[in-house]
Amino acid sequence: MAFWWPLLVLAFAYGICKFLFMLIPPSVPSIDVDASDVLEDGNQSQENSFIYVPPRGNSQQSSKIVQCYEPATMKYLGYVPALTYDEVKDRVAKVRKAQKMWAKTSFKQRRLFLRILLKYMIKHQALICEISSRDTGKTTVDASLGEIMTTCEKIHWLLSEGERWLKPEYRSSGNSMLHKRAKVEFHPLGVIGAIVSWNYPFHNIFNPMLAALFSGNGIVIKISEHASWSGCFYFRIIQSALAAIGAPEELVEVITGFGETGEALVSSVDKVIFVGSPGVGKMIMSNAADTLIPVTLELGGKDAFIVCEDVDVDHVAQIAARAVLQSSGQNCAGAERFYVHRDIYASFVSKITKIIKSVTVGPPLAGRYDMGALCMHEHSEKLEGLVNDALDKGAEIVARGSFGHIGEDAVDQYFPPTVIINVNHSMRLMQEEAFGPVMPIMKFSSDEEAVKLANDSKYGLGCAVFSGSQSRAREIASQIHCGVAAVNDFAASYMCQSLPFGGVKHSGFGRFGGVEGLRACCLVKAVVEDRWWPFVKTKIPKPIQYPVAENGFEFQESLVEALYGLSIWERLQALVKVLKMLTEQNPAGSSSKKRND
Repeated sequence: MAFWWPLLVLAFAYGICKFLFMLIPPSVPSIDVDASDVLEDGNQSQENSFIYVPPRGNSQQSSKIVQCYEPATMKYLGYVPALTYDEVKDRVAKVRKAQKMWAKTSFKQRRLFLRILLKYMIKHQALICEISSRDTGKTTVDASLGEIMTTCEKIHWLLSEGERWLKPEYRSSGNSMLHKRAKVEFHPLGVIGAIVSWNYPFHNIFNPMLAALFSGNGIVIKISEHASWSGCFYFRIIQSALAAIGAPEELVEVITGFGETGEALVSSVDKVIFVGSPGVGKMIMSNAADTLIPVTLELGGKDAFIVCEDVDVDHVAQIAARAVLQSSGQNCAGAERFYVHRDIYASFVSKITKIIKSVTVGPPLAGRYDMGALCMHEHSEKLEGLVNDALDKGAEIVARGSFGHIGEDAVDQYFPPTVIINVNHSMRLMQEEAFGPVMPIMKFSSDEEAVKLANDSKYGLGCAVFSGSQSRAREIASQIHCGVAAVNDFAASYMCQSLPFGGVKHSGFGRFGGVEGLRACCLVKAVVEDRWWPFVKTKIPKPIQYPVAENGFEFQESLVEALYGLSIWERLQALVKVLKMLTEQNPAGSSSKKRND
């Protein structure tokens, strides 16, 4: 006891000191980002005060500028340039030059960059959410959940574990290479290209940027033409943080435009991360094949939400409402197919009907509304088409949310949350990605049927399974062919930033997030070196030196058995043969001579 007592005291003192050290806030520089031109009460010019009527179809694609407007009010916000092929090439070249310097920075400097961003985000949550709300139509609560929390968690994970997963990883060298040291090194790829969607304009920029920069890369992000106004402001935050640590501001570029801009980016970078539709994803794959660069595709989904008969219906109904309302044109991982056990079907429909009828829809910054506007013009027409197809085939609407005060100019930007029953898989609503607040509910009778229904989709992004038995829910989730699963919850995996995110089938392939996503930004290099250099070196055994000896193949046979034989006795016997042949003085070239004879 006398021996251990001082050690215990020292350990306790160390723990106290470490705890006290944690109480000391880190010294993190603050940054100032000019937001005067993006605030409602800022110095916006009068020319930006009119109502904008966007052209229908793809007619804007040929324009040299991207027009920006508030989907909730149709108020004009301004425009940004649609970059040409040559302009994109020039931006990528600047990032490539800056990346060569950034690749030499320490993890300490990269962590300081992350802390500066985190400090700014925490202090300016309202500003970030308001800008996201104005550009996409979502509520500030939805923006906080999907933009702020997810990005802060991403930074927290990188600060805690990022360096660990990018350091060389030592591996087993195997039986035949015991004298070698084997490791995997993770080097920057160079310049990452990201083409991101409009649904989370802040997070969709920061998510690939954080992983790319922490792993030593530069990045060029092509933001959606439907969320360019907010993206250009968020870019200022990144530039200010880079400047604060003395890093080249050209390390990150945010570019705007249409299809030509994206095509130019794909042909110029060392890897592409794409978040969008399957159709565009296929085109990106085709273009990336010209330069044989790796591609990560996240192409949306049609997530199944399964409710077994042994759940707390009130509790699950609230989660289901949140899942479908997050799909109000804002969330690519929203639940779009609801399967409820027939024993609780009526009860669940009753509960969810009551919740959805209480939901109010309106301009998110004009009042306390539960749901905002659809971001994309004409999207309400698509949703109406899916609903009408279901109604024509026997479905029934049992609940809809109510509208608040909506201006006449923006009425087409809104779609009330809608609950539909008596649906089946012959309906487009159960097969096509809706990307909207429509909740089709279908009955099932057994776990096997629920799994079969969930897998009857060309998409495979995620699923959510609810049961009073966690093991039962886990078993059902394990049988659903998708990349992300939540047991007794919805979309919780994305808040665990240590986990990879991505899907299968038409939901894409590759992963971002977690260790897999971070290392996907790297050149993964296998390295082997001598363990005891220069004392032990690789030497070609005499029987297989050129010219090969007569017993060369016999030597190889015995060597394989000595290394990999199934029993110790077999290995020992083979080892004796190997040693015997190594000590024999066979004349060199005898094997070749016999063959010539």
